[in-house]
Amino acid sequence: MFTIITGAQFGDEGKGKIVDLLAKDYNIVARFQGGNNAGHTVRVGDEVYKLHLIPSGILLDSRVLIGPGVVLNPEVLAEEITMFEKHGIKVNAEKLGVDAKTSIIMPYHIEMDGLREASREKKIGTTKRGIGYAYIDKVARDEFRMAELVDQERFLARLEELAPQKEKEIAALGGDPKIVRDPALIDRYIELGKKFATYVTDVSMEINKALDEGKHVMAEAAQGTHLDVIHGTQKFVTSSSTIAGSACANLGVGPTRVDNVIAIVKAYITRVGEGPLPTELTGELGERLQKAGGEFGTTTGRGRRCGWFDLPLLKKAIALNGYTEISLTKLDVLTGLNPIRICTGYTCKGEKLEYPPELTEDLAECKPVYEDLPGWETDLTEVKDFEELPENAINYVKRLEELMKVPINYISVGPGRAQTFKKE
Repeated sequence: MFTIITGAQFGDEGKGKIVDLLAKDYNIVARFQGGNNAGHTVRVGDEVYKLHLIPSGILLDSRVLIGPGVVLNPEVLAEEITMFEKHGIKVNAEKLGVDAKTSIIMPYHIEMDGLREASREKKIGTTKRGIGYAYIDKVARDEFRMAELVDQERFLARLEELAPQKEKEIAALGGDPKIVRDPALIDRYIELGKKFATYVTDVSMEINKALDEGKHVMAEAAQGTHLDVIHGTQKFVTSSSTIAGSACANLGVGPTRVDNVIAIVKAYITRVGEGPLPTELTGELGERLQKAGGEFGTTTGRGRRCGWFDLPLLKKAIALNGYTEISLTKLDVLTGLNPIRICTGYTCKGEKLEYPPELTEDLAECKPVYEDLPGWETDLTEVKDFEELPENAINYVKRLEELMKVPINYISVGPGRAQTFKKE
């Protein structure tokens, strides 16, 4: 069985929590795009794990893989492995594999990312982790791959080939080109290459072999649907394709092998950084959602903008991903709000819309049309069963399901493993 999990909004929907919940039923969990600009938080008892590269299935018995569609900062990977070791969790080559073709984020990518964002008159909200520049080099065929990182002779030869070009680019951006051939950074990357040499694998071969043997494989996304580099709210997007079809392309698995596509959907909506958010709540109500939901980025710590549930954006996400089921997260955060609003459409330039306009600038002009539902006062964080929810919370979930026309199979009412239950 091959299952793909993606975020249906702007990221931060709680994918890590759901992957951690479901991973016990999967032999392999594979990350298929993005880099350490993403963050997944997993809470197990009193322990909180903040992951940026390693798939969330790491805490269970699954083998975890980083696919060739990912851009990888080896320093961050080393830090995550050290974090797990401090918690008594061993992450070795039997547990984690990294594809030989995975692109490596170099120090000069990070430098260029920061310089470019600083020079923009209108910011796009990049995390300045070098993600975009690593993807630029991948497309331009100027990237470092994992296979070169773990081979010192290849690594130094590749650096000699690319260094003059990168030094010119950094100088043109107003930076110091010395970072490209900094001896300390080069030595550190050679050291990291030696550390990760045994982790190198062929992810496509591993996954297809597992599927041939009847095993279960899960593909885990980073970010969310509307940050997709092609279909998202350009230019306020990430540098990779975040939708379900990208899993097939970036892991090397044929689309006919896909069995399930699971959406992770927050009971409201959030967005980090710039870009349109039609249902955004400012002032006291927005701050209340942000505080109650702990809406601060795992990677950057930036506060997330919050808004009411946006159905038109979900309709587009469903079309782009082909979801077979939905996991609804953070329902507990809406406790105490009355009414609870669902954006069912927009008005834009005198027209009524039930689906988002394609252009970002037009989406920014859209005004939400709301349907109001009565709220509830009962704390949901101890609820273990759908029928135990207060009536108005049940009605809210059923209304979302009716509007989305995709079944909601799991509901989360808190950050812990035990705070998610199946809706039956």
